[in-house]
Amino acid sequence: MRELLKKPELKYLLLILALSFGLSSLTLSALGMISFIPQFLALALTDSVNPCTFVVYTIFLIALSVKGLPKGKVYLVGLLFIMAVYISYYTLGVGLVILAGKIPTVWAGYLAMAFGLYTAVTGLFEKSRVVGKGKLRKLAFSTEATVAGALLLGFAVSTTLLPCSMGPYVVYAAIISKSGALAYLLLALYNIIFVLPLFVILFAMGSLSESKAFSRAMVKHSRELSLLSGFLLVLLGLWILTANP
Repeated sequence: MRELLKKPELKYLLLILALSFGLSSLTLSALGMISFIPQFLALALTDSVNPCTFVVYTIFLIALSVKGLPKGKVYLVGLLFIMAVYISYYTLGVGLVILAGKIPTVWAGYLAMAFGLYTAVTGLFEKSRVVGKGKLRKLAFSTEATVAGALLLGFAVSTTLLPCSMGPYVVYAAIISKSGALAYLLLALYNIIFVLPLFVILFAMGSLSESKAFSRAMVKHSRELSLLSGFLLVLLGLWILTANP
């Protein structure tokens, strides 16, 4: 067990989980929504600890290392990239909340089970759910490491990740859509958890090479992560159907 805990990827993964649980628990508790914490964490963590996210971020980190940027510039470009991903996903979420408000909550249960099975099966057979990975790689290496370039790449990444991460996001939007104005605050919190692994990779690690090593380690375990995500989604779907007969 001690040797297992010495593995860098496990340490950082545990840090991501601890920060995610702490931030979301404190916020939801302050809002009087303690009972919502398990659902929130199941969806947000399923979305953020996602092999597709690490595939895309590894491409981004490799592109940065090739450009030979100083450490301060790496932090700036990386931060702007994450900010662009956050803005894109939040904007998409607003649209999903509006659309999901028109469907019965019970549909979220069926959607969760369907997306869960899809995630598990594609993970089991190691089928990539990242669309346009070749184009993204080309864009990452051709884009200048500037403020505008980081924002452009962040927005482009959002469309690349969408087919892979839309399952939990659609289910979450359906669940919170009946919460009125509070839904948009819950959406903001969800997206903070979604990009949290990227912040940890960027700032908590000692070097760009260490960051790349962590992302690659997560990609290496994509089958296990996909199966776990699919299992959690199916369980959540069953819970929703039971709670909303």
